[in-house]
Amino acid sequence: MTFEIRGLEPAQFQPLFDLADAELAARGMQRMRVDAAVGYPCRVSLEDAPVGAEVLLLPFMHQDSPSPYRASGPIFVRRGIVEARRIVGELPAYLTRRLLSVRAYDDAGMMVAAEVVEGREAGPLFESLLLRTDVSYLHVHFAKRGCFACRVGRAA
Repeated sequence: MTFEIRGLEPAQFQPLFDLADAELAARGMQRMRVDAAVGYPCRVSLEDAPVGAEVLLLPFMHQDSPSPYRASGPIFVRRGIVEARRIVGELPAYLTRRLLSVRAYDDAGMMVAAEVVEGREAGPLFESLLLRTDVSYLHVHFAKRGCFACRVGRAA
């Protein structure tokens, strides 16, 4: 089973970069300048943003289902990314550098399985979970901070 990882659609985030810092703060968001090569993973480009890049740290509803597992959490998005990245059958580097929590959901948004895995070893886990008939999609979180990293589905 080949898996696919898609970045979040950038159109929902790019207008936020035009807001003043006070307006962002009123929405629970913060503008930041990347000061380390690892630590600011963009959920649109599916990579750690480069040093000097402008990013927003903001709350995002990643599990918007009418189930007890409905959830949101903090994510980074980078200015100027105009297309959501799509990766098929391989792991983006930003996942391989981190300990991951992988959560499998069914069509109703109910969690049916969960595992913790070193990022560099996540590919076979993604594939095995997606082989299950009760699994519709996976959510990956960074295990240490708990932030949503990406959604993983079956490749078309």
